[in-house]
Amino acid sequence: MKHFTSVHDVDDMNEWLSLADLFQKDPFHFSEAGKGKILGLLFLNPSLRTRMSTQKAAYQLGMNVMVMNLDKDGWQLEMEDGAVMNGNAQEHVKEAAQVLSQYCDVIGVRSFPSLEDRAADYAEPVLEAFKKYATVPILSLESATRHPLQSFADLITVRSLATKPRPKVVLTWAPHPRRLPQAVPNSFVEWMKQADVELVVTHPEGFELAPEFMGGVTVTHDQKAALSGADFVYAKNWSAYEPYGKTAPELTDWQITSEQMALTDNGGFMHCLPVRRNVVVSDSVLDSPQSLVIMQAANRVISAQVALYKLLQGG
Repeated sequence: MKHFTSVHDVDDMNEWLSLADLFQKDPFHFSEAGKGKILGLLFLNPSLRTRMSTQKAAYQLGMNVMVMNLDKDGWQLEMEDGAVMNGNAQEHVKEAAQVLSQYCDVIGVRSFPSLEDRAADYAEPVLEAFKKYATVPILSLESATRHPLQSFADLITVRSLATKPRPKVVLTWAPHPRRLPQAVPNSFVEWMKQADVELVVTHPEGFELAPEFMGGVTVTHDQKAALSGADFVYAKNWSAYEPYGKTAPELTDWQITSEQMALTDNGGFMHCLPVRRNVVVSDSVLDSPQSLVIMQAANRVISAQVALYKLLQGG
């Protein structure tokens, strides 16, 4: 595997899940796999779980880790080829990626979308530039359109707790005071489509996700109908695909409460975190035994460890 940026980089899902099982039982099983190797983590945006879980995963594989807040500590990067660099950017990604490849054996990159220009965001300029110019494997720590480490952790969570051969998994839009990217829901849909689950996506009218992710997925604007009999409920806000970046914090009835969870088949509540309490989900749900958010966060270590192990083997 050359890079890990989406589910499409997974060569054998059964093998990945078997590795996840192995690392859950014995985190240090391949503790020599990364001996003498350096993981560089570049953050253009804030992070808690991604930063800490990926570092821990690397350490458990025997790697050393270097972390840089590129948006604060580094030069502003130019991503466009052929640019006349007479503006704010001091360094071109062409040199930066190649230089970092001299220091690191794997480079992790985290960059959010602008939510201003859909075509530009969905072209993934930062991630694609690093893939183009780096000479070592690239690990996506979340991009403009996807968050594969989170989604793999979500799949591990669902798989480990499912009590039915084909559980019902519901992704529901939730309100939020700020407009947020579509990366987590896009990615969650992609990974769940690779699993043996009944996937239902529910959202208000006008909050459809990108068509390239939603092919063959059941979609409804009736949240209560979607939640009926659900085994897992994944709540997440996302801004609109069209008009791009629109949000609707006034739709407070889409918050997940105990009343909504009562419609499920004792379903587990999922969220990628951080979460706005009593906006996205009520305290009564988040603090209940149905909440799986801490388990999801723990599984972020497992997902990162599997991805890094595969990159070390293939890279």
